[in-house]
Amino acid sequence: MIRKLFVFRHAETFDNSHEIFSGWRDSKLTLRGLEQAKEIAEQLKRSQIDYAFTSHLRRARKTLEIVLQGRPRVPVLMDDRLIERCYGLLQGRSKKRVANENPDWYVQVHRGYNFSPPEGESLSMVEKRVLSFLAQLRCWIGHTRGNVAISCHSNSIRPIRRVFEQLSLKQMLQLETPHDCVFSYDFRQSDWSVEIPRVRANKLDWKGIVISRKVRLATDTLNSLKKFY
Repeated sequence: MIRKLFVFRHAETFDNSHEIFSGWRDSKLTLRGLEQAKEIAEQLKRSQIDYAFTSHLRRARKTLEIVLQGRPRVPVLMDDRLIERCYGLLQGRSKKRVANENPDWYVQVHRGYNFSPPEGESLSMVEKRVLSFLAQLRCWIGHTRGNVAISCHSNSIRPIRRVFEQLSLKQMLQLETPHDCVFSYDFRQSDWSVEIPRVRANKLDWKGIVISRKVRLATDTLNSLKKFY
């Protein structure tokens, strides 16, 4: 049986509208963002969704909540391997100001694969934790019938798109994902172009990773995502 995977980025937040580094900050959706979430729901209104995944950040949860309105029986599973990239000490700062202060350094933060901002994550680190999630999902979905929706973030959607769209690393780094667009994929276990780790997953009991809401920096000792880096 071919199962469907529906993936979308959360809708616009206040940090997005003001061009602020969000990362693990918990910024709310704007009015425009609420309309974008409704647009995602409209795109999926004729699609069956059996399970849904999101991070603990409310922008992803609220977007998913709007998408699932009228579908009260869809189980929502939380897993912070899908959380946005941690921008460390840049979180809360203006992107324009950082870019003006040090343009070359900003390019490394924005597009560098192995570059980590102070006390934050590199895109390489984000990709490793997302691939761990996908590996578990591939195993889990082999036991669990149905289509899956994933509400994620600008940087955590990159590795997912890379796997299912068979993108090069360079292509992944250049991706810009809209706030109001659904990406639909056939979840074929044999078609994956990026090597991912092998894991075991229980048939129905999803074992996800959820970090404490007190954790703000990737270097925090309570950051349970560290083991994937």
